[in-house]
Amino acid sequence: MPDKLTSGSYGQFCPVAMAAEVICSRWTALVVRELLCGTTRFNDLRRGVPSMSPSLLSKRLKELEEVGVIVSVPTETQGVVEYKLTEAGNDLRAVVMSLGTWGQRWVESSLSLKNLDPSLLMWDMRRNLDPRPLPPRKCTISFLFPELQARKAWWLIVDAGQVDLCQVDPGFNIDLYVRSSLRSMTSVWMGLSTVEKEIEARQIELIGDKDIAKSIQTWLGLSPFAKEKSRRVA
Repeated sequence: MPDKLTSGSYGQFCPVAMAAEVICSRWTALVVRELLCGTTRFNDLRRGVPSMSPSLLSKRLKELEEVGVIVSVPTETQGVVEYKLTEAGNDLRAVVMSLGTWGQRWVESSLSLKNLDPSLLMWDMRRNLDPRPLPPRKCTISFLFPELQARKAWWLIVDAGQVDLCQVDPGFNIDLYVRSSLRSMTSVWMGLSTVEKEIEARQIELIGDKDIAKSIQTWLGLSPFAKEKSRRVA
């Protein structure tokens, strides 16, 4: 990796300090998280970090390229590049996963649930959804969050094993409507609750195909850390 680091130096030879100079600047670890999840294009990276400004994202990508964590590869579309992790970048997978595991175990869940973000939630659900329990045909699932003031609905479309996320009504027949509070669905995604518990609490309502509704806990895209249990002492 290059000697020059664009984020400020700690002035220490310790490998922890040197690594922190690369990945501990604001948003950098989350950008690496998105790249490790398979995202390669700028606009898709933005969907994974919706609160990050485009200019700052560009800056962080440039910094990661300068230190050898990623490379930018031209595509067939003029002016469009894809960002690919290098060997050094892929070697950060264990670091990022360890951060997520620690957070799931030790960060108070009520603090996490203060940071509700429907766009990020649906984007994460899209890429983690398991299409195998669903019928072998096109399935359209509508998610409605009634308490939101702006956009209230998203649509997941599963077809031939591929999962797409729409922010406007795609015009397809809806197989299942999922009506939920944003907090409840986020709790389910994080593994802090289950669909069954939230239905019993009348926080989630399922309307439509009974088989798809019955298997929702199986196909719903949960956080990769959802199976980690909190180790905090009450």
